[in-house]
Parts: sequence; C-alpha cells; structure tokens
Amino acid sequence: MFKTTLKMGIFIPSMVFIFSISIISVVYPDMANEILNVIKNFIFINLNWIYIWSVTFFVIFLVYLLFSKYGDIRLGNNDSRPEHSFFSWISMLFAAGMGIGLMYFGVAEPMQHYTSEVFGIAHYVNKAKNAQLYTFFHWGIHAWAIYAVVGLSLSYFSYRLKLPLSLRSCFYPLLKNKINGKWGNTIDVFALCSTFFGITTTLGFGVVQINSGLQILNIVPDTTFTYQVLIVAVLVSLAIFSALTGVDKGIKILSNINVTLVVSLLLFVLILGPTVFLIGSFTEGLGNYINNFFNLTFGTHVYDTETLPWFYDWTILYWAWWISWSPYVGLFIAKISKGRTIREFIVAVLLIPTFFNFIWMTVFGNSAIWFDLTTANGALSELAANPDALMFRFLEYLPFSQTASLITIIIVIVFFVTSADSGIFVMNNIATKNAVKSPQWQTILWGGLLALLSLLLLNAGGLKALQSMTLITALPFSIIMILFIVSLIKALHIDHSYYDQNFSNTTVPWSGRLWKDRLKQIVSAKDRSSVDFFISTVVKDAFTDLKTEFAKNGVIATINIIDSSNIEIEIKYDIVNNFIYGVTTTSKKVANYFIDEDNLPDIEKKRTYFPKAYFGDTRESYDIQYFTKNELISDVLKHYDRFLNIVSEEKNEMLISSDFNNKLE
Repeated sequence: MFKTTLKMGIFIPSMVFIFSISIISVVYPDMANEILNVIKNFIFINLNWIYIWSVTFFVIFLVYLLFSKYGDIRLGNNDSRPEHSFFSWISMLFAAGMGIGLMYFGVAEPMQHYTSEVFGIAHYVNKAKNAQLYTFFHWGIHAWAIYAVVGLSLSYFSYRLKLPLSLRSCFYPLLKNKINGKWGNTIDVFALCSTFFGITTTLGFGVVQINSGLQILNIVPDTTFTYQVLIVAVLVSLAIFSALTGVDKGIKILSNINVTLVVSLLLFVLILGPTVFLIGSFTEGLGNYINNFFNLTFGTHVYDTETLPWFYDWTILYWAWWISWSPYVGLFIAKISKGRTIREFIVAVLLIPTFFNFIWMTVFGNSAIWFDLTTANGALSELAANPDALMFRFLEYLPFSQTASLITIIIVIVFFVTSADSGIFVMNNIATKNAVKSPQWQTILWGGLLALLSLLLLNAGGLKALQSMTLITALPFSIIMILFIVSLIKALHIDHSYYDQNFSNTTVPWSGRLWKDRLKQIVSAKDRSSVDFFISTVVKDAFTDLKTEFAKNGVIATINIIDSSNIEIEIKYDIVNNFIYGVTTTSKKVANYFIDEDNLPDIEKKRTYFPKAYFGDTRESYDIQYFTKNELISDVLKHYDRFLNIVSEEKNEMLISSDFNNKLE
C-alpha cells in the first residue's frame, strides 16, 4: 500500500503555489522578473524601514535574553543535554547558515564595495576600510540574529513545551489550539514555499560557480547548460543519499569535513598571502565595526540620496535575503540545538559564526584588495562584476593556485550538498508536521523537485524572478518573526514563574526529635545496596500508604516500580501533565583527600550513593536519604499541593499541558 506522512493541507497548497510561480518564471522569465522587480523595488524604497526596525529589534531582543534571568532556561527538559558535540553543532550551523555564500561573496563583496564610487571617496585607504566595514555589517551579528530568533523560538516551543517542530508552534501562546487548524497550515505553507524558493535560487547560483571553477581548471570545456545538468544530477543525488542517512550521519559528517577544509583554505591564504597586513586590517576592521555599530544598525541613508540605490541593493536586499532564508535555517538550527541553554544558544549562534565570518571576509577580501593594488594592477577590480569566477582568479596570485582552486571547488560542492540535504530534511519536516519517520520516496521527491526546478529556471533565465519572489516574501515574514518574539517572551515569563514558585507555607522543616539518628546517617557512607534497600522499604511503604489514602479521597494513584533502584508514584490526567514523584539511586564520585581524612565520614570506595527525588516536570531534584517514611509522605504531599496550585492557574496552560501538546497532530 502507498504510504506517506505528508499532510495534504500543507503539501498541496504549497505545490500549487510553487509550481505556479516556477512555471510563470520559466515560460515568461522577463515579464515575471519585471513585474516582481517592480513589487520588490516598491517594498525596498517605501517600506525599507520595516526591515531596518525588525532586524534592529531582533538584535536588541537577543542581547536582552543573553543577560536576562531567562538565559539559564534549557531548550528541553531541565535535565536534557545536547545531542551533538560543540564542534559538530557549530559545523552544521555554518553549513546551513552561510554555506555557498561564504565562497561566492568572500572575495566578490569586498571587491564590489571597494570598486564602487557611490560614496564619492577615491582614496585607497577609505575605500578599503568601507569595503571591510560594510561586508562585516552584512555578514555579522545582524544576519545571525535573524536566524537565531527563528531557531530559538522553534527550539523552545518544540523541546520545552513538546509541540511539533513547526513554525505554527511558535504561535501557541497567542493562538492556542488554533495552531492545528487553517491558521497553522497557512503558516507552514508560507514557510515551505519560502524555503523551497530560497534553496532553489541559491543552488542555481551555486551550480554556476562550480561550473565556472571547473572551466578555469580545464576540467570541463565550457559553462553550457549540459554541464550544469550533469553537475546538478551528481550533487543532488549525493544530497539525497546524505539526507536519507539523517542529520546524525550524513549531514553531520559532511559538515565536519567541510569546516576542516574551510579552515585549511583560510590558513593557506592567511599564511601565503599578506599575513601582517591581514592581521592588522582585521584588528582595525573589528574596531571600526564596533565603533560604527549603532550608526550602521539604524542607518537609512535618508540624508544622502546618492547612496540610496546602493543601500537598497545591498543592505536592504541582504536583510530581506536573510529573513527569507530564516524559516529553513531556523528549522535546521532548532533541530540540532536540543538541550542547549538559551544563553549558550545565543552566544554560539550570534557570536561564533559572526567572528569567523569576519576573519574569512578579511582574509579573502582584503587579500584581493591588496593583490589588486600591489600585483594585479587593477585586474581583480575589473572582475568585480563577475563573482562566479572572481574567487578562482584571486587564487591565481597565490602559490599552488591549482590545488587551492580545486579545494575551493570541493568546498563549494560539499556546501551545495549540505545545503540541499538540509533543505530536503527541513521541507519534509514542514510538509509532514515533524513526522518521526517518513518513507524514503519523500526524500527523493524533494531532491528531485529541487533539481528539476533549479535547472528549468537556470536554463530559462528565471532564477532572477524567483529570487525577487523570495525577497518579497521577507516583508510579511519579518512581521511574523516579531510575533514569534511576543509569543516567546510570554512563554518565558510563565516558564520562569512556574519553576520559581516555591512550596506553600505548610512545608515543615526538620524537627529535632530524631537528631541522634540523623547524625548517625550523616557521618556514615552509603553503598548501593543500602540505598536500594531504603527505596524498596521506606519509599515503597510511603508510596503504598499514599496510594491507599489517595483512593479514599477519590484520586487514583499508581506505583511504578521501574527497577530495584527506581520507584515512582504517579497520578494521571487527560489534559494537564501527570503528577510524578519518583526516587532513584544516584551516585557521586568522592575526592581522594575526602577518603583519607580521619575526621570525615568513613568512606572506603571512590563512590557513594544516595536516594534522589525527581519530578514529572523535570525540576531540580534533591537528596532524600535522611527522610523518614512520614517525612517522605509529607514531601510528596507538599509537591502535590504545589502541583494543584499551579495547574489551577490559567496562565500556566502552556507548561502544564505539554504531554497533551506532544500528542497534537
């Protein structure tokens, strides 16, 4: 029987819209490009302030979260931990977030700014400084803030509240269960179309650069469409194979390989290029960026009308481009970020890629400017309008240029594959509402569609029209992202107050009645068998008495004996989360000096054991080894009293219904 996990309410409208725009762009590329350009230019000229304020708001919001009380909240349960190593995580961030763009614009953008006379400054030093400054601005904190807002929102609502990993989930505090209806489908259709258009255009331009590099190395004779078809066929096949292996294998391995190659190429240019000049220019460029940060952030060029066309074609276009890519990149970042804290997420996503981009753009862009002035006699400046070949022509001024160009092509190819397989994964994720396991034919379908439409558009000259369409969609999505922030702030406020809420005043501390027994317990070490015995006797008896008494009061409680070292009492509910109070045997390592000290508890082994209470909402657990049976019963009841107080408050609905959220389709 034909099986699919595709949700037709998302898939069919998306396909209708995608094919309609693509067919128009293929059949009438000039007309489509002209119409869409008119719309794009109207937005850029008259509504550019929306992009400026939105991106500025994103940066301010993330900086606020970084230093706020919410920074320690984990993207998942309180006891969850990251699924990927830090290196693999950062590698995948780069592969999805910038990828081909670093190779395509690493030399091209600084050179294009350097050769532009838009600012009316002819002096070499000022031109070079401006080229570096605006390149930093376009590839720095602002770009990654856009990705971080979407990624953080998705991670929080998916892993913390157990909602589907879908953009619709980010509206839960505002729309509640309406996210599962037409509103939610509309949001996901928008995200799927935006992702598809963004990846298609990027892969189309990536193919052109790969073909150009292969021609320069004499691997292929020309840059005709035939060779572009062969390149797409091979690379998309690799992307499909990688996507079929999953994030933990194909995408992670390719990302790790590519970061290694990228760093190697970076060091190659840094060492064999104008090293002292590059180090000095990076230092000065970083200071220049920091000094001008606020002027750049809020700048609209409104007083300098001659620079407005440049402003629209560069800054506003970049903000629109990053926003249009954010559903795709944000979803992928969220997928790989489970278990990180909000503070760790922001620091890593906002600062580490930014710092690397600054180094990359300095090494390649400033090297090209230096060679253009000292060796090339302006030859690289003349190629500024041809970014497809500029990187390879720049490498010709370095030793081992053939080898460096070959490595560059390999990097672009791997970036192409990782962008495609990440895109395939994300699009299938959106279209299936985060299905756990989809049939393999769906992965092949997405890869085939990407290859087919990118080639059709490339051959017909329709990529520019599709790019304009992608940039137009960024305007409404910038508003959607602001609503993400509103939802996230509302959820974080409730989250923090939920876990910060203390026990009721009925909580009774220790009395002094059993102080001799307590002292004996404190100064004696526990082995595993004694703690297991405590759980199987004192804890089990306490839970049994509680179960009986709960039943007398009309409450059904169950005792879950997981093993000899772990037991729970659980009260199940249909909508709100189940109440769970469990006890498990836990160990900790003892320091050598502690074992050898005479006036400390008698410990003979490197580990000591104790019973630890844990709770269904993953709040911080604690040691209960000194509790008597009645004190343990009292402890369970005070947690149950807290539970009832919290679930009775309407504002806590998001957190107390997360088990129910997880069942939503």
